[in-house]
Amino acid sequence: MDSTTTDDATGATDSADDFTPAERARGRALRRAQLPWALGGRLTGLALTLLLGLTPAGAGLVTAVGGWFGGSRTAEVLAGAAALVVLGQAVQLPFGAGVRVVRARYGLVTQGWAGWAADALRGLALTLVLVLPLALGLFALTAWSPDRWWLPAAGAAALLTVALSFLHPLLIEPVFNRFTPMPDGPLRTALLELAERDGVRVRDVLVADASRRTTALNAYVSGLGATRRIVAYDTLLSTAEPREVELVIAHELGHVKHRDVLTGTVLGAAGAAVAVCMLGLLSTWRPLLHAAGAADAADPRALPLLAACAALLGSLSGPAQCVVSRRIEARADRHALELTSDAEQFIAMQRRLALANVSDVDPPQVLELLFATHPSATRRIAAARAWKTTSGTADGTADGAASGTG
Repeated sequence: MDSTTTDDATGATDSADDFTPAERARGRALRRAQLPWALGGRLTGLALTLLLGLTPAGAGLVTAVGGWFGGSRTAEVLAGAAALVVLGQAVQLPFGAGVRVVRARYGLVTQGWAGWAADALRGLALTLVLVLPLALGLFALTAWSPDRWWLPAAGAAALLTVALSFLHPLLIEPVFNRFTPMPDGPLRTALLELAERDGVRVRDVLVADASRRTTALNAYVSGLGATRRIVAYDTLLSTAEPREVELVIAHELGHVKHRDVLTGTVLGAAGAAVAVCMLGLLSTWRPLLHAAGAADAADPRALPLLAACAALLGSLSGPAQCVVSRRIEARADRHALELTSDAEQFIAMQRRLALANVSDVDPPQVLELLFATHPSATRRIAAARAWKTTSGTADGTADGAASGTG
């Protein structure tokens, strides 16, 4: 590790020497190369949704595709919802391919185009399986009351958010990855002991076959209650030192310890309920209904309008969600440091993750504010050194707290 300069008064660290100029330039170049594709995909998808939702074009689409299946109200709802999903994903597909090409140039992609296309189809099928019943239920409520449908719908949205959080590791994650139990050995034992010392009960330690898609490193703790498990990418296990793996898992355990998953689920449920209430209010605004070519919220032709309003609300709330996420991630970092008392290995882990994932370690502030869900690598490393200074652990390791495999 290169030497650094520390400000004794604040514990802040000049981390300029943590990454070489070439390493910084590589991460910056990847960010600049993939940003137009990633941002272009978002903006194009949002533009299409707004175009269909705020003009009669969406109403015409719902009527046309519904007519292919008999023209009944149910046919218009299901066919219209399917058309919106398919068009939304189709228009973003070239941008996703562009991101993939860029990441492949930097050695981050191991999957062929056939596998990528299969994943896209899986994602489309999963989205349709989730969206079509929701659309049918939604318009059953609007038929019941075009003006008050959002009252029961808000409660249903909150309950569905909680259910999906619980079922995600069991039903959705296996669609895209294969998970196998981590073999018995020192690392598995160390991870389970780490969770036990932290007072976190986990069902199992699993390995995800991420290497068939990417060389990026990651790990997480997913699920609630009986579905909670530690998951490590096989790329992480084959690349990082065992002690670094422990530090990654310690960070993820911090999310559980501070009930971030549960809190996020509750906040997500509340946010879903509030969003539905706002959609209910917007769906009674006559100028919007007129612009969309719909009579009222019970009219299937209002489906694109509701989708557009939901997309716009989601986009506007994105930066605020990122602020909350960065604070949560910083707290999980502190938890990992307190649990392991190993600031030096934490710093080594952050450096390894940044280099393996070709991260921009110090991105422009505006991009960080708008899109970043995690603090930058330089911020995380500086925070670790500041913690080490204030904690008084001169060698970065507390007695009895650094046991493990690294």
